[in-house]
Amino acid sequence: MAKNGLKRKLAAILSADVEGYSRLMGNDEAGTIHTLTAYKEAMTAHIKQNHGRVVDAPGDNLLAEFASVVEAVQCAVEIQRELAERNEELPEERKMVFRIGVNLGDVVEEKDRIYGDGVNIAARLESICEGGGVCISGTAFEHVEKKLDLEYEDLGHYEVKNIEKPIRVYRVLSNPGAAAHQVEPASVEKMAFPLPEKPSIAVLAFDNMSGDPEQEYLADGISENIITALSYIPEMFVTARNSSFTYKGKPVKVQQISEELGVRYVLEGSVLKSEDKVRITAQLIDALTGGHMWSERYDRDLKDLFTLLDKIAMAVTVALQVELTDGEQVRLGTGSTLNFEAWSYLVKGKSIFYKFGKEDMVRAREICEKALKIDPEYANALLLLAWTHKIDAHLGYTDSKEKSLKLSVELAKKSVEMNDKDPNVHSLLSLLSLIQGDHEKAVEEGRKAIVLGPSEAESHLLFGEVLYQSGNFEEAVKMCETALRLHPYTQLY
Repeated sequence: MAKNGLKRKLAAILSADVEGYSRLMGNDEAGTIHTLTAYKEAMTAHIKQNHGRVVDAPGDNLLAEFASVVEAVQCAVEIQRELAERNEELPEERKMVFRIGVNLGDVVEEKDRIYGDGVNIAARLESICEGGGVCISGTAFEHVEKKLDLEYEDLGHYEVKNIEKPIRVYRVLSNPGAAAHQVEPASVEKMAFPLPEKPSIAVLAFDNMSGDPEQEYLADGISENIITALSYIPEMFVTARNSSFTYKGKPVKVQQISEELGVRYVLEGSVLKSEDKVRITAQLIDALTGGHMWSERYDRDLKDLFTLLDKIAMAVTVALQVELTDGEQVRLGTGSTLNFEAWSYLVKGKSIFYKFGKEDMVRAREICEKALKIDPEYANALLLLAWTHKIDAHLGYTDSKEKSLKLSVELAKKSVEMNDKDPNVHSLLSLLSLIQGDHEKAVEEGRKAIVLGPSEAESHLLFGEVLYQSGNFEEAVKMCETALRLHPYTQLY
């Protein structure tokens, strides 16, 4: 017995919370509370059946302790199985998905409460875990590896907040019924669009596993880079970023994504940055069979990030048996910058740019200038800078439309001199040529954009406008139809 009535003991800790709880409450507060109450009652029943006790259950959280880590992990699996079955009866937007972490560690007990690193690590495991899944610590794994009929994936060591040493993390895989691990085959008959003859894929927004919202840009930027690399390949059909990102943060099944976007394959993953290191996990799913075609985990230095992203894109093409020409392989391996800090600025600048407000253009320019100060040869930063001036002129954000357009042209030409393989710069030059009255040049640049970016929805949409303004109405309609197919959630304007 320790001083002040405190005592220490070894305990198995189960920590759980709801993924996307704030969104659920914002959509339907009363319904969410009703579901949460029912789900917590079910969880409590499983905890008691496995000889555990609920320590605390504030809001969407639940904390329980067990004398046996075997019973704690078994309980977590049973909980996820039952909750997945209950979710089947709810509409997609109302499904409530829990994340569960289990740790075996030393805790301090005061009356009915428990404290200490043993509890904190369980909570960190829960935050690392994907919705509908179970993650356990290395200490828990050592005690359950041979005692439960389960399979596990070693996720390696994670550095987590307020814990001195990295913790070893394992994901429980054989969890029947758990939403995160069960992929139901999609139906071709239910596809919103006919499946393309070529391999079709949607790259989802990768999950930010750091727990820090400030790192969200990194996960988004990595996903976008992979989408861009794949969209350059003529032999593939790649859904636009803004359509695949529609599912970000939502408990949506691969089956639904496949059917709504009309694609066969889905790439999902996660990102964890710690100081100058990055861990990326990725898995490719065949939605028609529900099978996992390829998965990998990478631990790299940040300086190797761009080589790694090309490697992931290449792994996808190999898994889908897409043969690349020498020229296409070169494009996959060519980045506009190799400086992580400059790239980070541009990713943040893009997220601001796409809000399209007057002040957004000012802020986006400021961030682009920071990127260019680090890497003056950063073609994509010059391109975004050119686009901000084009938007200023288009939306009347400038005192001199002529001056803004002149700046846009100058910056776009500098960008294309540095990298003439980017379809987006040719799309911009196409629009600028149209504004200048040079329809022939506008169409020429537009066609270059389509050849270089066969899955670039925005390039097709912008070229459709150029063709329409040039009097080629039939081809303009075809371009817009292609844009809509690549980006089902687009808004034509």
